[in-house]
Amino acid sequence: MNKIDFLKENYIFLRVPFWRFGAVIDMGELKTELVRKTIHFLIALSPGMAAVNRPFTVALLMIGILFYTCMENFRLSGRAIPLISSITAMAARTRDQGRFVLGPVTLGLGALLSLLLYPSPAASIAIYALAFGDGFASLVGKFFGCLHPVFMLGKSVEGSAACFVAVLIAAHAVSGNFGLAFLAAITAMVVEALPLEDYDNIALPITVGFAAQIFMMV
Repeated sequence: MNKIDFLKENYIFLRVPFWRFGAVIDMGELKTELVRKTIHFLIALSPGMAAVNRPFTVALLMIGILFYTCMENFRLSGRAIPLISSITAMAARTRDQGRFVLGPVTLGLGALLSLLLYPSPAASIAIYALAFGDGFASLVGKFFGCLHPVFMLGKSVEGSAACFVAVLIAAHAVSGNFGLAFLAAITAMVVEALPLEDYDNIALPITVGFAAQIFMMV
């Protein structure tokens, strides 16, 4: 019996981490998640663009959502669009096969609603929570998550912790206020843990932005 087999046989609490860090990780699944989260992280450019020209950024997000919706409908009808359809197909999870891939739409809507509903810095904090909090939670939880309490409905402690840390750092960098950053991080962690699937791209930034705005008004 080699060392890895011995650890897996005799130390139950180590079985999942070694299994996840080993060959059982599906490389196709990893590639899909990396493509998805690269797109996810790109939404973090929105606050910087809005600081330069907010109306232009809002319009660009609207156009992007409409453009993607048209391209995705073309793809589903069999009229593949070079590059765009390929990226969409690469980013599609198993549950999305043969269906409209909704994630980019809800991602754009989450950023768009944040800019429309909240002034800066609340809008920036909301979008960074969406980009980094949800993004890192998904990656860490999917590939390194070991602890899945029943009350978390399939989400992992590691993923939630990654969400908390990412939002705490981002919100503090934006506001310079630890209390505000802590509230934003707690809010993001709670919402991200809910079983909302792609709709967390809307729920998370709206709730985090609301919490940040209320904190600044008190």
